[in-house]
Amino acid sequence: MFKRFPFAHTFSIVARDPVTGEMGAAVQSHWFSTGSVVTWAEPGVGAIATQSMAEVSYGPLGLNLMKQKKNAQQALSQLLEKDENYPVRQVAMVDAIGNIAVHTGSRCIAEAGHKTGHQYSVQANMMLKPTVWPAMAEAYENASGCLAERMLAALDAAQAEGGDIRGKQSAALIVVSGVESMQPWKGVLIDLRVEDHPEPLAELRRIYNIQRAYEYMNIGDDLLSKGHVEDAFVAYDHAALLAPHIIELPFWQAVTLIETGREADGLEVLKRVIQAEPNWLLLIQRLPAAGLLREDPALMERINKLTSQ
Repeated sequence: MFKRFPFAHTFSIVARDPVTGEMGAAVQSHWFSTGSVVTWAEPGVGAIATQSMAEVSYGPLGLNLMKQKKNAQQALSQLLEKDENYPVRQVAMVDAIGNIAVHTGSRCIAEAGHKTGHQYSVQANMMLKPTVWPAMAEAYENASGCLAERMLAALDAAQAEGGDIRGKQSAALIVVSGVESMQPWKGVLIDLRVEDHPEPLAELRRIYNIQRAYEYMNIGDDLLSKGHVEDAFVAYDHAALLAPHIIELPFWQAVTLIETGREADGLEVLKRVIQAEPNWLLLIQRLPAAGLLREDPALMERINKLTSQ
């Protein structure tokens, strides 16, 4: 009897960074919310892409097997042996030391195939052309930057080569730490999804850059709290360049400056924020009660005067 599986016909990459130990998976598909089906990863354990006529359980079950110290090939082989529908599956796994395992079933819809390299695998099915996955491999190997940026380069190359024969709809990117932990949620470094968008890869890169902006903001706050003022401002500048439209970033920069003894600088930043959106003045007035700004009536009076300057 015909059984309908999630149609995660798509192109994807799983990879491990041999320097940092970070692992991840990235995907684009003409299918709604492909990230909820295809991409799986756990810190210090591995990363998985399960697609074609996808069996979602390959994700959590594969991670569980690798957590039990099965390598990627052992985990994949064990799952395939129990799956009578293995000819319609396409699955790739990378484990915590960089072993790769990949399966492209004989009944995956053409064009379908995969290519592996050092600690990575690219795979695709229902593509316009059979050159998609070789283009992904070449782009990943030639790309620079962190693991996330190299995986995004692979996705871009796939789309440039023609991508999914049906078009494009959703995309996802997950990156995790190489360190296993009893609190694995702390090791999820990136977990981004574009559920439905006319240009999912462009949107994925946009929100990835916003995440980077917030990361730089956190770095700046940490540096400033330690007295590394100039380095902190370099980090804040990076954040502003990546997300100039998000005025919440300079707002918290201003609060941090005020709380670390650089009130004049903080008020100058805060003035620009309030001029752009007056509601931030109301918010900062509420921070002392939450313990996020010192109780100081004179300081609050100086802040309130910013609206008249």
